[in-house]
Amino acid sequence: MTMTPEAFLDALMQIPGLVNPIVSPNGRWVAWTWFRVGPAADVFVAPTDGSRPPTRLTETPENTFVVSWTPDSTAVIVEEDKGGNERAQLFRVDVKRPGVMVPLTEPDPHYYVRGGQLHPNGRWLVYGANYDVETAQEIEPTLIYRHDLVTGERLVLARPQRPGYIVPQLNLQGTHILYPRKDLHPAGTQIWLVDIEGRDDREILNLGPTVKIEASWFPDGQRVLFLAEAKTHRRLGIWEMRTEKITWLLDDPQRNIEYAFVPDNSSKIVLVEIVQARVRASLLDPKTHTEFVLPQIEGNLIPLAPIDPTETEWVGQYYSARQPADLVRFSLDAIHPERFVSLTRIWERTPLRPSDLAPAEDFRWRSVDGLEIQGWLYRAHQPKGTIVYIHGGPTAHSEDRFSVQIQFFVSQGFNVLDPNYRGSTGFGLAFQEKIKEDGWGGREQDDIRTGIEALLARGIAQPGKVGVTGTSYGGYSSWCAITRWPTDIVAAAAPVCGMTDLVVDYQTTRPDLRPYSEEMLGGSPEQIPQKYYERSPINFVHNIKGKLLIVQGGRDPNVTPENVRAVRAALERAGIPYELLVFEDEGHGISRPANQKTLYLRLVEFFSGAFQ
Repeated sequence: MTMTPEAFLDALMQIPGLVNPIVSPNGRWVAWTWFRVGPAADVFVAPTDGSRPPTRLTETPENTFVVSWTPDSTAVIVEEDKGGNERAQLFRVDVKRPGVMVPLTEPDPHYYVRGGQLHPNGRWLVYGANYDVETAQEIEPTLIYRHDLVTGERLVLARPQRPGYIVPQLNLQGTHILYPRKDLHPAGTQIWLVDIEGRDDREILNLGPTVKIEASWFPDGQRVLFLAEAKTHRRLGIWEMRTEKITWLLDDPQRNIEYAFVPDNSSKIVLVEIVQARVRASLLDPKTHTEFVLPQIEGNLIPLAPIDPTETEWVGQYYSARQPADLVRFSLDAIHPERFVSLTRIWERTPLRPSDLAPAEDFRWRSVDGLEIQGWLYRAHQPKGTIVYIHGGPTAHSEDRFSVQIQFFVSQGFNVLDPNYRGSTGFGLAFQEKIKEDGWGGREQDDIRTGIEALLARGIAQPGKVGVTGTSYGGYSSWCAITRWPTDIVAAAAPVCGMTDLVVDYQTTRPDLRPYSEEMLGGSPEQIPQKYYERSPINFVHNIKGKLLIVQGGRDPNVTPENVRAVRAALERAGIPYELLVFEDEGHGISRPANQKTLYLRLVEFFSGAFQ
């Protein structure tokens, strides 16, 4: 399709970005959050039978995300913050009353709310918050609260001792709450159980202080499905409340189970494996241990929940680089994309077709120690340069998935490499844990550099015409690249919300993220000051020879603007020129459509100029 650059970008941005789809307990509805459908993200809902187009439940000037369904499947709980500051207020929105947001918690809280589920009695709201109701002060640990929506009383049900990202899970019956703790070690997670009255708070799953465990409820509210790390893989088990017995279902080093859950209306366990960054899903019967593996198709398909009593018809999420994330109805008897029923009707929102989008090509190379690294390569027709787009996390991975930013780069003549460096998920637990051998700023940065060298060696990239960008850890990696490597490897960098001084980042970030820094680097700044110094790009800005564009969200609570203030002072002391683009109404990442358009056009202009 022939368009001007701005017109093509507008067409790309008409395609919404879908996150966090949740099927209602009765299986009749699916709710999700869409970006790029207004000035900020909003919540939509659609019937799972595909009988009606999506209904917009919220329309606000701030990002609004779906959190949970009410037990009776008539309403959703949503959260909304201010300018991306992540200090969210919770609301109830009934499916039959779209646009009416009933406030449940206070506006503009000075603490962070985690989760939010309504009790079956319709009166109690369960969530986590790093807030002490007795002193009315923000604290570091996240406490588990039962909030009475009639009287306003907030009862503390559980008090973890150390900070951590804690989202409590109330069972469907409303009797008990599951939640994780990180009291023993920053690298480990234990699972605790507390009753709805807060009388019995106890640890139920602990496989060692440094072992991570993830857990969720079975619909019966009596069994807990959990994934526990072993040395090389994750094991799947069931814990029973009545007997406190553990039954192991899967313990196979050859399988890379990313996550598992039981839909509220199902008897099957949904297993989602990631094999070489591609989805492989299956349905496991916990009684017979029989497993139905979904066939490999073009693109990625994740089952979400059945929508009929026989559990033959399902709702799933379907996506690839040329298929924007869609919610589809499909039959287990015939899993063929051409038979999928789109619930979002996403292709009705853009004049573009799949053929207008660049495919993701599997690209591999060897790093400095011989480790094989994978990435996704997107090729432009007449390339004028190459952009390395580095994912965040780092405990995450890039997929064969539609990206407005990558597709726009390709349309403007840039090849794009999206690398899955060591530390990424999707390649097994051993690969994921390798980043800890060096800590942040170690050989995972060499994985990125050797990827660029592989592009150069194969004639896909040209010396002096390679740039790097990314958000969060991708921003940090962009800083590492421009402060470490010569311009024939990296000629320009555009870090977005990236850490510059790891000590400043540790001191100013959200309290629940500090254990992650300690896990990844091997300790706190007080314990290992030299490593924090060596791995902080701010201390090496004098090495910068290429072009630099710094991008930041003004309300970012994760990688705070203090990172930018500190590095600007260092750049000016060293006499290093740079450009700065700050979005005052954004948090961690640039999400508003108007700001995204400004950013993407600016990035194309920046890299084009740097490569001339």
